[in-house]
Amino acid sequence: MSKTDLIIIGGGAAGLMEGCAAGELGLKALVLERKAKPGRKLLMCGNSRCNLTTNISEDRMIQMFGDPVGAFLDPALRAFTPSMSQRWFAGNGLKTVVKTGNKVYPHMDRAADVLNLFTDLLRDQNISLACSSVVQSLEKTTDGFRVTTDNFVVESKYVLIATGGVSYPKTGSVGDGQEWAKKLGHDLETYRSGLAGFEVEPAVIKDRVGKIYEKVTVDVFSNGKVIGQTRGVFEIEKWGVGGTALTDASRIVARHHLKNYVLKVNKFDGTAEEIRPINTRALKEAMVTVGGVTLSEISFKTMESKKMPGLYFAGEVMDVDGPTGGYNLQAAFSTTRLAVAAVGKRLGKKGYPETRAPEPRYSSRKRAPSRQRRR
Repeated sequence: MSKTDLIIIGGGAAGLMEGCAAGELGLKALVLERKAKPGRKLLMCGNSRCNLTTNISEDRMIQMFGDPVGAFLDPALRAFTPSMSQRWFAGNGLKTVVKTGNKVYPHMDRAADVLNLFTDLLRDQNISLACSSVVQSLEKTTDGFRVTTDNFVVESKYVLIATGGVSYPKTGSVGDGQEWAKKLGHDLETYRSGLAGFEVEPAVIKDRVGKIYEKVTVDVFSNGKVIGQTRGVFEIEKWGVGGTALTDASRIVARHHLKNYVLKVNKFDGTAEEIRPINTRALKEAMVTVGGVTLSEISFKTMESKKMPGLYFAGEVMDVDGPTGGYNLQAAFSTTRLAVAAVGKRLGKKGYPETRAPEPRYSSRKRAPSRQRRR
């Protein structure tokens, strides 16, 4: 049986950042991933382009998350802000570009570049990544925790669960982290589809499949009151309605547990239409999971469990979700680094080293070729 400073369960965006953060602090850490390769869902983000964050202030981002998520994430987002996230990636060799809607992407628009950056950093910092390591049990011991996989057992005083939600289970997000938390005494919030389209009556989409409406706003009505408003794109699909404005609306529906609601789509040309969805798309198809480990049982200052000292959480395994457009990855990165910093402090480590200054930010617009000087 081996021991290490920190066991990180989950090799997705949160877990990979956790490993990198542990390396920055000089911790001995082990990242466990149930799939044969890490970052399966990360590679799907932003249509495989990986929308890393949003180029807005932390104050605005906290506001956009809304309560209770925004208030819970406040310390984490202030400790590792959207601008700090961009500097971190640039400082580690991955330039970013700000595109429409303040969305931040790798400058080559490749999610694989983000994954390669993470795995390269883990290698360079001597952080172990064990793939095809399905965790069979997570147990409390006298001195900390024992994690048992199919092939080995490892112990540590500190464990960080970053197994994600339960959407897209083929990527490895199967809800095991939430179940371990439950066995260790935590309550779980009911799972709901977040950032998903809506199924509607056939008449709504008849003769309009493939139609896209830009710059719409969507008012979410329930019992005659506006519960929330979103903006973005409205798309007519074969299965129903979607687009960024509609998927963000589904998060409002899930957060407020709405049953009877109406979506009023206000179009750019001044017209509007009301949609009464049958339901949201299945949870397994949602971009994020609403629900998970109850936030009131987690310290928002450290991401440590209030019920089980030494146990930490990061990312979507908690009841944390945000709008589309880089919010959810930023939440994963921020909660991750806050948790690892707390573990490092307990182990006598100083704070993170200052991130190197990035090179000039790329623009999404192509620059005109410079004119050669006449001789």
